[in-house]
Amino acid sequence: MLIKKEARQRRARKTRTRIAEKKSVRLAVTRTNFHIYAQVISACGSKVLASASSAEADVRKDLANGGNKAAAVVVGKRIAEKAKSAGITRVAFDRSGNRYHGRVKALAEAAREHGLQF
Repeated sequence: MLIKKEARQRRARKTRTRIAEKKSVRLAVTRTNFHIYAQVISACGSKVLASASSAEADVRKDLANGGNKAAAVVVGKRIAEKAKSAGITRVAFDRSGNRYHGRVKALAEAAREHGLQF
């Protein structure tokens, strides 16, 4: 039986392999206890095209806590706006092996509502 971290890393590796085969731009989400981060990464995987997080000063002044669903919604909105300004509307969603619920789901739905297509 795998420990929790190794299982998450295995799921993330499988997802990233499928995204790399499609050669598409990906929206990578990283979740910590205190913050949530999102990056739009180029198809070749070498360049970050847009990024947003709950640790940014603009976001922190409006939120009391960066590790909840409200913060994830704000980050989802910001990443969608930044990606659209960079000319990106279609991405592959990379949840880094995390389950699609809670903060990860809130970020994804907010990004979809503001114009990103997964």
